[in-house]
Amino acid sequence: MTLSNVGSLNTTSFVPTSRTQKPQHISPLNLIRNRLISPVCLSSSLSGMESTAGSSLYPLHRCKTLHLVRHAQGIHNVAGEKNHEAYFSEELFDAHLTPLGWQQVDNLHKHVRESGLSERIDLVIVSPLLRTMQTAVGVFGGEGYTDGIDAPPLMVANAGNSDRSAISSLNCPPFIAVELCREHLGVHPCDRRRSISEYQPLFPAIDFSLIENDRDVLWTPDVREKNEEVAARGLKFMNWLWTRKEKEIAIVTHSGFLYHTLSNLGNDCHPSIKSEICTHFANCELRSMVFVDRSMMGSDSAITNFPGKIPHGLDLPSDVADEKLPNGVTK
Repeated sequence: MTLSNVGSLNTTSFVPTSRTQKPQHISPLNLIRNRLISPVCLSSSLSGMESTAGSSLYPLHRCKTLHLVRHAQGIHNVAGEKNHEAYFSEELFDAHLTPLGWQQVDNLHKHVRESGLSERIDLVIVSPLLRTMQTAVGVFGGEGYTDGIDAPPLMVANAGNSDRSAISSLNCPPFIAVELCREHLGVHPCDRRRSISEYQPLFPAIDFSLIENDRDVLWTPDVREKNEEVAARGLKFMNWLWTRKEKEIAIVTHSGFLYHTLSNLGNDCHPSIKSEICTHFANCELRSMVFVDRSMMGSDSAITNFPGKIPHGLDLPSDVADEKLPNGVTK
């Protein structure tokens, strides 16, 4: 796992280990951790320096930029902070954003517009729950929707007790809902989703085609997903990202999913860098990171590379010439 700074963004490389590395443990999580996305923080170092004080270099076409966002404040966050038992309440089923949460959305929307980030994003991936979809369309969507426009809205007016105007999908990246980046599954009604057929009229421009079941078959009332199971699911999600062609992706998801997924990354980095990667996210916080493919999972070709030697000509470098000198000949 290599972390460097690109402009003012906090960036992290999630670096897969070599396929020749033998796993030290036999649990599924450790197989994933050791074979697929095990963190490697150091590619080179100078003698006498700390092992964490290294730098690395990687081909651009084997990297993706991820903009990770936790949803804005939901009604469950408020109720749960006052009384943790509230998380078991059916009144918080598929929790929607609070008025304060919508203010947080507006502030992040302004930031991504002013920073130019909104123009660079190729795809928005969102967990299919009300609070994450409200956050995603509010942050990365367009302005107010007007009837008659030849594009469906990302969100219709007043969706999910929002008291908000409809949000346009014009000049926006595609939005796609993915179950792998949901919050802990089970027990807490706030983490149970509605049927997809209920969401589609509320969020017409979000693509739900990757979700196999209309109703929520993943959530169970009596078993809460373990932290290590969330982490394993998170690493599966990270690997799935390499099946996508998009290079700059926004992901709107949940605190637990982000924390347990990212906690398994960056273990060989400097502690301050590890902290940048996996510290708990605040509501509507955005962190931008670089995701690196070292195991050739992705197949994208280089776009900006140029082969050179066009037109063809002699180009023997002097250092190579030195290596070709006959034995006994000095420079």
